Amino acid sequence: MKQGIHIYKANLFKALAHPLRLAILDALRDGEKTVTQLQELTGGEQASMSQHLKVLRNHHFVTSRRDGTLSYYRNEDPDVYKFLDLGRQIYEQQVTRRKHELDAISQFE
Repeated sequence: MKQGIHIYKANLFKALAHPLRLAILDALRDGEKTVTQLQELTGGEQASMSQHLKVLRNHHFVTSRRDGTLSYYRNEDPDVYKFLDLGRQIYEQQVTRRKHELDAISQFE
């Protein structure tokens, strides 16, 4: 077993394993945003937003640039959206399966 790749993947998944980080990435799908814009779009608070952006930066999911006093964030790895879209597809399949299971159970009641 290739332990190194599994550790790397686990750390990568950990970086994505927070709802606010996923919301940040979704908010950046259509282009760069300031921290304030990201807060408004995601409902995140200033203090936690900075921490989550740091995690995403450290894993090269986002990058930033300064323009005066403002920092603009943008997606650094567009392939992450393939992963996020696949996650949504799996989620929708799971919901559909669960609905079918519940429908089958309710037929016997």
